[in-house]
Amino acid sequence: MFNKNIKLIIAAGILCYAVYQFTESYIGNGIALIFLALIFVFLYFKNEFILLAFLRLRKQDFPGAKKWLNKIKNPEAALVKKQQGYYNYLHGIMISQDNMNEAEKYFKKAISLGLSMDHDLAMAKLNLAGIAFSKRRKQEAQKLLAEAQKLDKQGMLTDQIKMMKQNMKQAVGPNQHFGAGGSIRSQKRRAR
Repeated sequence: MFNKNIKLIIAAGILCYAVYQFTESYIGNGIALIFLALIFVFLYFKNEFILLAFLRLRKQDFPGAKKWLNKIKNPEAALVKKQQGYYNYLHGIMISQDNMNEAEKYFKKAISLGLSMDHDLAMAKLNLAGIAFSKRRKQEAQKLLAEAQKLDKQGMLTDQIKMMKQNMKQAVGPNQHFGAGGSIRSQKRRAR
């Protein structure tokens, strides 16, 4: 994986050669070279490895997606800011299957770097809400859930948000029984 700026240098070189082709009356070659230069400009803004990882995730192929993401050795040098957000977002999705603490770090970093689509941002916040709820941080989970619902303008996550709200309502209740307050150690002392 090479630096993101090399793609722009290659595109500029190809564009210069396209202009040369136009001056030599090779119009077809010049047009083809302009399209080739546009591909490199496109890949500057949309990283090829992240696109391939997304394709693998659509097929539920987590090892394949991880393989493509691992080809990006230095995300800070190789990716623009939004791409770094998606890099962390994809890692968060894959790691959330195994390690929720690490997935939380990736999702928070992805949100701080920014994601270009509201749907992806809503999905990241929904995942963070689920993680916060599982860690018994109910207020944070409700706040993130409300933000995710606000960002989900197309209604693609409506079912997941409803299910999360139902789970939160069902889990509401005291953790301690009335009259048996205190720690487990103090309850055992009282039982003696």
